[in-house]
Amino acid sequence: MKFRKRAGIAFATLSLTLTACSAVDSQPLQRFYDQHLAFGSCAGYARTELDDKTFASRADLTCAHLDVPLDYQDPQRRTAQIAVLKVPARGEKIGSLLLNPGGPGGSGLSLAVAAAAAWKDNPITERFDLIGFDPRGVGASSPAVDCFTDAEFDAGQAVVPLAAAVGRWTADDTRGLMDRCAARSGGLEAFEHLGTRDAVRDMDVLRAALGDSALSFAGLSYGTRLGAVYAEMFPRNVRALLLDGAVDPSAGTIERRLSQFSGFQQAFDRMAADCATRPDCPLGTDPAQATAVYLSIVRPLHENPVPAGNGRRLDFAAAFGGVGSGLYDSAAWPVIRKGIAEIRTGRGDTLLALGDALSGRGADGRWSNFLDANYAINCLDEQRRTPEQETELRRRIYAVAPFMDPGIGVEGARDGCEFWPVAPTLGYPYAADVQGLPTTLTISTTGDPATPYDGGIVLARSLGGVLLTVEGNQHTAALAGNDCVDGIVADYLVELKPPPATARCTL
Repeated sequence: MKFRKRAGIAFATLSLTLTACSAVDSQPLQRFYDQHLAFGSCAGYARTELDDKTFASRADLTCAHLDVPLDYQDPQRRTAQIAVLKVPARGEKIGSLLLNPGGPGGSGLSLAVAAAAAWKDNPITERFDLIGFDPRGVGASSPAVDCFTDAEFDAGQAVVPLAAAVGRWTADDTRGLMDRCAARSGGLEAFEHLGTRDAVRDMDVLRAALGDSALSFAGLSYGTRLGAVYAEMFPRNVRALLLDGAVDPSAGTIERRLSQFSGFQQAFDRMAADCATRPDCPLGTDPAQATAVYLSIVRPLHENPVPAGNGRRLDFAAAFGGVGSGLYDSAAWPVIRKGIAEIRTGRGDTLLALGDALSGRGADGRWSNFLDANYAINCLDEQRRTPEQETELRRRIYAVAPFMDPGIGVEGARDGCEFWPVAPTLGYPYAADVQGLPTTLTISTTGDPATPYDGGIVLARSLGGVLLTVEGNQHTAALAGNDCVDGIVADYLVELKPPPATARCTL
């Protein structure tokens, strides 16, 4: 959900934390809460070309692995390891600031380094150790989800039957996908414990292992779900929650997907209107006809993909992936225009590269496990649907977002999680009527395509916190380099001073 291509504690606090774990016996968990993180070299933690470059950009980075129970209801058995990266505070520190970039499936290790650069002159980096972590199943954590090889991704064979996907699927397809992913990712037992609620328990263990009596957290996009569920499960362990690009905690899977895809259509329409003012616009001069013109260009790709370099090809689904990636930020609109025009010349390099940026493919051909983990984590978070419900959902998606419609009908839609070994564990709504929570800060951007603005209103109200409205056409704003946003975020995180309810910034 973004355009970017991610010790002990006081006895009283420990007792409170373990009480919040409800059914889990405190004694077996104590060894996890009391562990000391042995930070050292980050060698071996990079999983992508971007990680290689990012980690090499600073000499002060250190990394560690946090041990957590694979199953919090049976913590004596198998463990998982959470990858953690630290950028040390530039001055006298308050504590740690945990960060998550979204997805689900985004790696937090590179985000910590990116945040350090974006906030290099901000009091945040002076007063906090920035802590990036890969949630269970993601990146350098272990076991990590692994469904497809790099070669399969490059060949366009790594496809998950989501509601917006192009293609027809059978029960054998979805059962085979789940079996394949589980076999490559630590087995069915690991796949039963990848959801947000287990990741949030990991966050509380990490908080304690870092020596913080209360959590300071900045979550982007899906990271706002992590923050909201943490607020629900451990409200008295919260110091500050900055939630940017809010996922609506009251909306179920179908409602949220329709809202999100409608947001992408609105972003496409804004891009098309801007395009129409330019002499080289491949969508023509009438914004009302832009979707029809776009579909006339990309629908033939379903049967006849075009070459896109290094033996790869751009089909309809990949074209949507590229355009959709660019719609996360209006700064990418010129690249979208170039990519659409390029298709008419028989090439797909530009849009394929845009999609690669979001999915985590490097120029060296290595893919992150973003898409694999996104699939697996969502299977434990999202509500399941019958083939009939999935078919109807696909129909409704194409109605609210016609630029996504390949023109081949809606038959063959299936929920890729239908054969998952356990039921979803998140529950809807979540984080409702949370008690005993300090003031939180939610940021919501008016033209955000991925997490529409109204979701931020709902989340801020649900947590009893403050909403910062940002005028702009992009997904998330906290790391955008905007002085207005940066000042408000620093006041909140460092001084615990939230902005007034009427606060607004413009990107």
